[in-house]
Amino acid sequence: MDIKALDQQYVAHTYQRFPLQITGGKGAVLTDETGKQYIDLGSGIAVNAFGMGDDIWQQAVIAQLGKCQHTSNLYYTEPCAVLAKMLCEKTGMKKVFFSNSGAEANECAIKAARKWAALKKGPDCYTVLTLWNSFHGRTLATLAATGQEKFHQDFLPLPAGFVHAKANDLSDVEAKLAENNVAAIMIEVVQGEGGVMPLEPDFVRGLAELAKTREILLICDEVQAGNGRTGKLYGYMHYGIQPDIVSTAKGLCGGLPLGATMLGEKVEDVLTYGDHGSTFGGNPVCCAGAISTLRRLDEDLLAGVQMRGRYIVDALTGKPGIKAVTGLGLMLGVETEKPASEVIQTCMDHGVLVLSAHGRVRLLPPLNIPMDLLEQAVNVLIEACQ
Repeated sequence: MDIKALDQQYVAHTYQRFPLQITGGKGAVLTDETGKQYIDLGSGIAVNAFGMGDDIWQQAVIAQLGKCQHTSNLYYTEPCAVLAKMLCEKTGMKKVFFSNSGAEANECAIKAARKWAALKKGPDCYTVLTLWNSFHGRTLATLAATGQEKFHQDFLPLPAGFVHAKANDLSDVEAKLAENNVAAIMIEVVQGEGGVMPLEPDFVRGLAELAKTREILLICDEVQAGNGRTGKLYGYMHYGIQPDIVSTAKGLCGGLPLGATMLGEKVEDVLTYGDHGSTFGGNPVCCAGAISTLRRLDEDLLAGVQMRGRYIVDALTGKPGIKAVTGLGLMLGVETEKPASEVIQTCMDHGVLVLSAHGRVRLLPPLNIPMDLLEQAVNVLIEACQ
């Protein structure tokens, strides 16, 4: 069976796929249909936290599959409640709404912020301020929140109620706040699809102070940066702030679809019966996988993420063909002299899979990638950039 031809005929052409069919793998090594192996520095775009076919994760998922694979949210399940407790205890948040993806987690965050603002400040307070170069999802509302006009094309008009300010420019944020009746500020502390660009610490702390003094909610979009990816459990923890709402997905379940919107004290009870829902949100199998993932994201593992990140930055910085390396932990962007697409193809030809973001090479390896494989892959990348 020609899978690539079948895909071309029957799957919507929304992805520019590489000419590569993944059939399996183990850990940080993937296998294609010919048996060729690749060191994976993408982990399903930050989803497979412990790589492919992780034994501990599989055991947790399979055990739950043998009990109950799904029940509606009209009933209680243990994995859903236990996971919510773990998330709240690890972040200081108070309540969790579960969904299936990062876009849905952000939709919930926006809804919660708007209802809170309507109750507290009146129905005219509904605008959400985000940053240029941000990315918050592909639904109509999260597209409107996204501060990149290239994603808006062909889908206008987008929902109203979103305004964008310049990243790392508090004066521009203050000007936008003065011009608009803002309910919430929504940020990624590392702009992933914007080129893996961390926000400046003083800017993030300034935003948190502005939100506090003006009684505006602060939402942190941790869809990609969360769940250990940056070397902290959540990226905002590098900045010493406490958001009012945190959204996450991707690596939370380690390979199955699960989104979570964590609600802080101000908004913990703002969503009531009938305000929001999700058929598959809080699925017991996905929650079991996430419980297993979170239990392993301890201080030792997070320290390992930071150590691996420092190794990559040190190894790449100053090498021929490499202009800059940005990011945090194992969420890194590499600005290359060659087009990123050329570097990616060369790496693939030599058995290493890397990604792109905003014209840069993007690195999102499994959090526990063995150092010998990481060193081998980095050397391939260095050669590909020359």
